[in-house]
Amino acid sequence: MEIITVCGMGFGTSLMLKMTVDEILEQVGIKAEVSALDAGSAKGRNADLMITSADLESALEGVEANKIFIDNLTDADEVKQKLLHYLNKVSK
Repeated sequence: MEIITVCGMGFGTSLMLKMTVDEILEQVGIKAEVSALDAGSAKGRNADLMITSADLESALEGVEANKIFIDNLTDADEVKQKLLHYLNKVSK
């Protein structure tokens, strides 16, 4: 599984989100390749899932990937809840 965390510039927020996602995946024992990218680069990549802030939703319109939009990027519980919901949905 390939997961891309996305922010406007490709560092900072997306790296913080990547570390959170890596930690969650380790906790639940799921292996995935997680990359941090800027919105422009993410548009050209094929991924199973993109995770980004809710304010970048319009920037990723038309991108063919499942997406999770996070309202509060510092809320690890929100990230975990939405990521686990997605993972449970695709594993069925």
